[in-house]
Amino acid sequence: MTAAPTPVDASLHTPVIAWFETHARDLPWRRPEAGPWGVLVSEFMLQQTPVSRVLPVYEQWLARWPRPADLAAEPPGEAVRAWGRLGYPRRALRLHAAASAITELHGDEVPSDHAELLALPGVGEYTAAAVASFAYGQRHAVLDTNVRRVFARAVSGAQYPPNATTAAERKLARELLPRSEPTAARWAAATMELGALVCTARTPDCARCPIAARCAWRAAGSPAHDGPPRRGQTYAGTDRQVRGKLLAVLREALEPVPQRTLDAVWDEPVQRARALDGLVADGLVEPLPDGLYRLPLT
Repeated sequence: MTAAPTPVDASLHTPVIAWFETHARDLPWRRPEAGPWGVLVSEFMLQQTPVSRVLPVYEQWLARWPRPADLAAEPPGEAVRAWGRLGYPRRALRLHAAASAITELHGDEVPSDHAELLALPGVGEYTAAAVASFAYGQRHAVLDTNVRRVFARAVSGAQYPPNATTAAERKLARELLPRSEPTAARWAAATMELGALVCTARTPDCARCPIAARCAWRAAGSPAHDGPPRRGQTYAGTDRQVRGKLLAVLREALEPVPQRTLDAVWDEPVQRARALDGLVADGLVEPLPDGLYRLPLT
């Protein structure tokens, strides 16, 4: 049984949730009509990808595949094609695999049980907790980057959380959970939104923060980060960029693509070959006889 939060911790709930009720963005996966499938799709798409890029793809995806069985009936390559330029396209394959499992094992209904969610392909601890909380109103600690940053500042007094989620962070998140299931689910969404809109990584807007007066980091004088260097993300010139260019050609093609067409997208042959080999190994590209390539059919 999770321990009850201390009175100090409990004092954070009301202002954060009240702020959320007023300032939360109207996002399609938060609307009742989205349902658990819409929540699951959004969680896959939002991993390491901003909302502005996800919105148009999400809406097209749900219009085409309003149920898991609709997606499962299509070849996995169609999921990769529809994924477009969201990045990290293996997520598309995993979402297709999750849709297939939901169709076969759960009667085309996204399971509400946390353990069953966790057993779905591509669903980790965060996604299982998020779907159980946001789709079904359950009481789970939902720890994404935004929430971890809010807790690091407001409670732990650090500018940034550790590079990787720690056991201490998970324990703190459980201790901060409201006892009521509906309130806990609202708290999860509210802390995530607070981190996304106010307690941002580079330019936190403390004047707008509903818990600025309770923030341990501000009380300590907003000390600069003194831990390990934070991981930055680069793209230009990386294998990720080459993979994206190769996939873009295959997404646009209606027929298998010859090697020479793929060779034209990147001048450096060793890196190009490595990127293509990686796409094949990841199941994102299917090689055919005579040097042809296509998105996967199975």
